[in-house]
Amino acid sequence: MTALDELLRQAGVFEYGLVDTAKIRFTKEVRGMCEVNTCRKYGSTWACPPAIGTVEECRERVQKYDTMLVFSGKYDLEDSFDFEGMTAGGKKFKETCRAVHKAVSQYMDDYLILANEGCDTCKECTYPDAPCRFPDQTHGSLEGYGIFVSELAEQAGIHYINGANTVTYFGALVCNANTLARLQGEKQ
Repeated sequence: MTALDELLRQAGVFEYGLVDTAKIRFTKEVRGMCEVNTCRKYGSTWACPPAIGTVEECRERVQKYDTMLVFSGKYDLEDSFDFEGMTAGGKKFKETCRAVHKAVSQYMDDYLILANEGCDTCKECTYPDAPCRFPDQTHGSLEGYGIFVSELAEQAGIHYINGANTVTYFGALVCNANTLARLQGEKQ
């Protein structure tokens, strides 16, 4: 097992895979899904649009690096209508994203973490009235960046759907391959 495998396992990651950032499709259509505000986060947090910038700015931010490590968390539900279970899974996955961030910060200086929608670091976000209180802990949303997560999961070779009565959330570590290679080469 590599240091990377162990780091991700300890953080609570279910599956992961790598994608070349040049092959990721960024679309205004996905951003449009944010703008209809289904998740009720649009315009209310520094981690979501419009605060994270345009789709083009997000693309440039990601493609500053050459590799995206896409990771997921899978959570069991009582049934397909278990909204409380979905919400609890979303919160647990945010903890996973924070754990990945904390762990990789010991090995890397220059990287980007993306997560599932919104941010739950503060009880009430300062957006748009004041700067983010914890910008180093705020992880932009994959969908907010204009990325089709189902397409991204396929590119990474990981499951988008993990069976009946489950919910799966996705995040990403965006970095340069040479930095990631050190973690992949270190044995635990």
